[in-house]
Amino acid sequence: MNLIVANILPGKYDTDMIIPSAAILVIGDEILSGKTEDLNARLLIGELRELGVALKRIFVIPDDVDEVAQAIRELSTKFDYVFTSGGVGPTHDDVTLAGIARGFDVPIVCHPQLEAIIRGYFGDKTDESHLLMANVPEGAELIDGPDIRWPVLCVRNVYILPGVPEHFRRKFLAIRERFRVAPFFNHAIFTKEDEFDLADNLRAVAAANPLVAIGSYPNFSSEEYRVKLTLESKDATALDAAVSQLMDLLDRDRFVRSE
Repeated sequence: MNLIVANILPGKYDTDMIIPSAAILVIGDEILSGKTEDLNARLLIGELRELGVALKRIFVIPDDVDEVAQAIRELSTKFDYVFTSGGVGPTHDDVTLAGIARGFDVPIVCHPQLEAIIRGYFGDKTDESHLLMANVPEGAELIDGPDIRWPVLCVRNVYILPGVPEHFRRKFLAIRERFRVAPFFNHAIFTKEDEFDLADNLRAVAAANPLVAIGSYPNFSSEEYRVKLTLESKDATALDAAVSQLMDLLDRDRFVRSE
């Protein structure tokens, strides 16, 4: 895969069009060992793109407090949003909250509102194992949403989500609209030209259209086309201009389709 990207600064296309950036931190020995397939990052990849957020990193780390702390310190300073998956619960290997607290250098404290929610749910059956779930990094925020029993926990710009895919999906969908910004606009062109023949034209179009990201992806699985070209921008007018320029430079005899 070859990717040619126009002159797009990280996090924005121009001074008036800020693009929020995001990272996903997947936490779990079971992911690294192959015992469990990671479905949560796959979900977020599509969701964040549809919301107009630029996903910049996906990290997968083991159930280790120091690893979580180091990753949180790095990711939270580099990106607007960090979404964690896994390591949240009452068992010995659930270390996400402790790692986030260490990463931000804050203590673990009992959140009174979360404790009240837990006591309200379990009633007279509430015990110490239940109340452990009220212990969170100091400064944590509870975010309510539709169709979720337990609020989403947020510490600064870190959104803490469970590892179980059904619960992860439900919780993210409950808060997804808070992240929506201007959408990405996309266009794809399919051609039977070779990547080497396209390279100079792609560079020229990229240089002339700094608001548009251009990607080139060869196809070896069918004879329908040889290269798929993608153009993407937050600016629909800029995208249309780049598509028009590129179409003028392509070999029409080897053009397949545009969509």
